[in-house]
Amino acid sequence: MASRQLEERRRQFQQYKTDVKSRGKPFYPYAMFHDTVMSLVVVAVIIGLACVWYFTSGPNPQSCGSGDSCLLGPRYSEPADPGTTNFVPRPDWYFYFLFYLLRIFKWPNTVILGTVGIPTILLIILIVLPFTDLRRERRLLRRPVALVAAVLVVLSMGVLTYKGATAKESLASEVVQAVPSWAAQQGFKDDKEAVAGATVFASSGCTACHTYLGTGSSNLGAPDLSSIGKGGRGIEGFANYVKDPSQFGNNVMPKFGALGDEKLHQLGAFLNASKGPK
Repeated sequence: MASRQLEERRRQFQQYKTDVKSRGKPFYPYAMFHDTVMSLVVVAVIIGLACVWYFTSGPNPQSCGSGDSCLLGPRYSEPADPGTTNFVPRPDWYFYFLFYLLRIFKWPNTVILGTVGIPTILLIILIVLPFTDLRRERRLLRRPVALVAAVLVVLSMGVLTYKGATAKESLASEVVQAVPSWAAQQGFKDDKEAVAGATVFASSGCTACHTYLGTGSSNLGAPDLSSIGKGGRGIEGFANYVKDPSQFGNNVMPKFGALGDEKLHQLGAFLNASKGPK
């Protein structure tokens, strides 16, 4: 049985070679040469645009239109503010479908399925497909399974991309929704300052590096802050630490002095009240 299949594949390949000789040109070197030339053209255009952007702009974004023409935009914009609470990070448009999958598959139980599992499964299917589908038929109407699968993939990618592009809520707002639960578990729901500090903590992106009562993710060695208040640092101690961690030997955590003294004090009250679930 295996030998018959092998012979059939050889016969089809020889037929393909005959068809190429009679009706067209082989992939190598003709199509490969054309692809190589176009790739070099694309790279050259990208390098040219980068040079135009760099040499027509200066280090000061305010000089655009005067000393520098800035044909393709300024070289630098305003410096990043780690203390901002109103900036909503968004990916490039071609990642919107994955961006919206994160809103369907919530952390921590199913996020791996949405961000790693599904894309990996689809990629494996795409790689295996040429080795499993050996038919020479190319007419779409005679390949219903492939046609339906392609249409479903395109539609799902399009819908997810659109939903991701028009999504208004931010990840921070989802974390803010956990604040009442934190206050109830930690026992500070009657402490208005601590509740306000919890909101600052949730909306400032702190859960991107820290975990708190199961919310967030631990990155760069950042500790779980669910019981950080047991250390006895105090409200002002926490506020000063968050304002400039480098003064306390922490050169990894960014400075959050831009939050202002009031929010820093609220954040300190929240961390001081976080002594573990009651």
